[in-house]
Amino acid sequence: MDVTFCLVLIRSLTILRFLSSRNAMPRLSQRVRFFLPRWPSSSCELDASRLWCPISDPCNGYETLLEDFCKFIDPILDSSPPEKLQQISSLNVRMKDNLQKSIFWAHFLQRAVAMGQKELLDFMDLLLSPASKVLNNWFESDILKATLATDAVIGSKGSVSTPGSGYVLLHHVMGETDGDRGIWSYVEGGMGSVSLAISRAAREAGATIMTEAEVSKLMIDGSGRVSGVLLADGTQVRSSVVLSNATPYRTFMEFVPHNVLPDDFLGAVKNSDYSSATTKINLAVDRLPQFHCCKLNSPDAGPQHMGTIHIGSESMEEIDAACQDSANGIPSRRPVIEMTIPSVLDKTISPSGKHVINLFIQYTPYKPSEGSWEDSEYRKSFAQRCFDLIEEYAPGFNSSVIGYDMLTPPDLEREIGLTGGNIFHGAMGLDSLFLMRPVKGWSNYRTPLQGLYLCGSGAHPGGGVMGAPGRNAANVVIQDMKTQL
Repeated sequence: MDVTFCLVLIRSLTILRFLSSRNAMPRLSQRVRFFLPRWPSSSCELDASRLWCPISDPCNGYETLLEDFCKFIDPILDSSPPEKLQQISSLNVRMKDNLQKSIFWAHFLQRAVAMGQKELLDFMDLLLSPASKVLNNWFESDILKATLATDAVIGSKGSVSTPGSGYVLLHHVMGETDGDRGIWSYVEGGMGSVSLAISRAAREAGATIMTEAEVSKLMIDGSGRVSGVLLADGTQVRSSVVLSNATPYRTFMEFVPHNVLPDDFLGAVKNSDYSSATTKINLAVDRLPQFHCCKLNSPDAGPQHMGTIHIGSESMEEIDAACQDSANGIPSRRPVIEMTIPSVLDKTISPSGKHVINLFIQYTPYKPSEGSWEDSEYRKSFAQRCFDLIEEYAPGFNSSVIGYDMLTPPDLEREIGLTGGNIFHGAMGLDSLFLMRPVKGWSNYRTPLQGLYLCGSGAHPGGGVMGAPGRNAANVVIQDMKTQL
């Protein structure tokens, strides 16, 4: 039987319409040419003699602990949350739902018992504590702690001393590449290769993809159920099911017509935290940065160029200070910078001898108290501040820059559709996860509007290039369609 539904993507510019369910989607790994692991995964461009651990090296124990926690939480990430039924259902449906939830919690408790009380308490401590407390308990080196702490603050407005930031620390090591946990990789050809791989697989499964098709509103039929998507040019795309990969705010506050959703639901969506202090700068350079701590003069790439390179913050107190600047409405005077150089491993994205550098920067307020991101001189001043900081560690960096593109929080909102510029479609605090994501009572990808589902990072389990929200949402849609047959 043919199945028709639409997928509203994050920029609201693409409609995906499946016209047949006859073929299973091939594995994505069969469609991507190469994954290029970053190794070493991270480096801090400082004198190596200043990086040390007390007595016995705790790094292996720390990583093992995080891996054990990831194994515990993995099944939760890959499952739809055990949400209560939101609509009146038959006795058979209610009994089946109760059975599924009982099985979910039974498996959860089984894993908790197998973990043991000490490990379970350690896990709870990690979830609830500031990242600073977690790292202070494991390490003594300020530089090492600051390097590890950036994983707890990337993409957020919070600092390492924010309660619950320990979970974000864990969230960033959950992924894996080819079975190796915690390994981050580049995709040959850039991240667009992932989108192309998905589109090829979708088309082979019978999908029709329409691009440059800006969404205006969702269409609602007389029974109050979604009936498709109205495009900005007036085209109507009819569908009995719509999945939205836009942020919860854009989906429910902008795409759904007024007076359709309950006021309490809209209030919860509107009052969710979409704030961000993240800026992205992409650069073209004519040579690789030469970090003076490496004491090398070779122009060739080395291991110091292959992982995530941490610049600037040499202690967690400096990260706190950078965060406080932003809270006061000032772009961090000494920003927290994560640098990657994908062209070192991926030769397809830059000409020979030239390189692409990506900077992930904290903290930049959405609305600076003095100045505006729309002011070209203000933007240029902050970009130069970042480049000057890198120059401290890699003399000659400024003169290597050919050009750059900068995306501040308002840019990320305007150009990519990220509400508030938040890369996770909403904060990743403990009050916004699992059964609370996107809002309490609607964590299982369904929405108060029948036929509309949320499948992006604003749904469980949150942000990151993992596809879990989409996969879980697709399974819920399939389940609902079988129930309706």
